[in-house]
Formats: sequence, structure tokens, C-alpha cells
Amino acid sequence: MKAKISIFEQGLEEYPKASIILGNLTMILWIALGTIACWFLHPLIAWIYLAAAIIMVGVILRKLVCTNCYYYGKWCSTGWGKLSALLFKRGNMENFDTSIGLKLAPITYGLLSLIPLICIVISMVLGFAILKVVVLLLLLLVSFYSGFVNRKKACANCRMKLICPGCAVK
Repeated sequence: MKAKISIFEQGLEEYPKASIILGNLTMILWIALGTIACWFLHPLIAWIYLAAAIIMVGVILRKLVCTNCYYYGKWCSTGWGKLSALLFKRGNMENFDTSIGLKLAPITYGLLSLIPLICIVISMVLGFAILKVVVLLLLLLVSFYSGFVNRKKACANCRMKLICPGCAVK
């Protein structure tokens, strides 16, 4: 039997709406830029990327991670605790740190950047265009911001940071 989990009591009960909106706009921009980058190589790749990103980020990770989180039904750093509560029944917080979702999340978010980067580089080899360079630079900036800057800020105030293996500020 697992021991009771430790919650970071100084963490936010709910995150400010402004940071939630900014985080979600950044995620939308990240997926949009990735889709555009894939489109440069082939539209079918772009549609597959977009569908996979929406399904993984919006549904599968919400089921596998958020249902076991303290913020289930609450305004977490992305608001996805509220989304998860609309879609799925509550899981068990004691299962949070062993969730398969915590292993899938870094793979998913890594692929959100890696696949478009590969596609856009290949498309640039096939035919250079300034627009491709602009999309590439924006994709790199948004990926860096989401993966490091915004993540560290969110993790610093998260009540789950003591048990989350993906926490960026332990």
C-alpha cells in the first residue's frame, strides 16, 4: 500500500486566469507553428500532426495525468484540471507519480517540436524560403518558452511539485 502523498502546501490553490490564458495561447501557437512547418513538407503530414497533437494534448494526457492530479477540477497552470473534470471521472492522487501519462508527456511535448523541426529542415533543403526560416525561428522560440520558461514558472507554484517526476524546479 502506498503512503499518503506530500502536497506542497505553499503552492497555489488555483492559478491566475491571465497565466492560464497565456499558457494556452502559447500551446495553440506551438501546435499551429508545428502544423505549418509540417505543411511545408506535405499537407497530409500536417493534418496527421495536428490531429495527433490535439488528441494527445487535449484528451489522452488529460485522462492519464490530470485525473490523478491535485488540480483535477481546479484552475491549474493550464486550466486542464477543469477540462479533465469535464471529460473524465476523478482518478487517485496516490497514482499520480506512477502514471503512464507522466512518461508519455515529455515524449509528446518533445515530438511537438521535433517532428515539425525535421519536416521544416527537409522542406528547406527541397526549397528555401524566408517564410520557412521565420516559422522555424518562431517554433524554436515557442518551444523553448513552453518547455523551459513557462514550465519552470508553473512548477514553482504547483502543489504537486514534491511528487511530480517532471517538475522543473525541485
